[in-house]
Amino acid sequence: MGLKGGFPPFVELLGLNFEPTEGDGIAISVAMRDDLTIGPGGPLHGGVISGIMDVIGGCVIVWGLKKEIKGLPLEEQAKRLSRVSTIDLRIDYLRPGRGKVFTATGSVMRTGRKVAVARMELRNEEQTLIAVGTGTYSVG
Repeated sequence: MGLKGGFPPFVELLGLNFEPTEGDGIAISVAMRDDLTIGPGGPLHGGVISGIMDVIGGCVIVWGLKKEIKGLPLEEQAKRLSRVSTIDLRIDYLRPGRGKVFTATGSVMRTGRKVAVARMELRNEEQTLIAVGTGTYSVG
């Protein structure tokens, strides 16, 4: 899988930083860089926004599953977590991605035996809502 520094290469490429949140949650932040924009000085590229949203969606699903599978043998835990993959991703771009630092948060809406659904948001450092999304993930 090529995990450099413990993270998938795509996460490394985007330069995502993982941060704990209140209530045992997780958030992802990324600093604005020209190589993440649609052009020098432009807003964050839509593909970058969707990538960040997909990563936080998967993270909150995995975070929730870890609690659910805590008592299982380690091999079974690893097997279950390795099955998490994106089935569907919907992003609503509310405004151009302008800012210095962007933070993505998410929450689990539903977890079933085979499928889980997450809701995600991306905001800039001024707490301006840039995009919202819903992700459906295979978990079984």
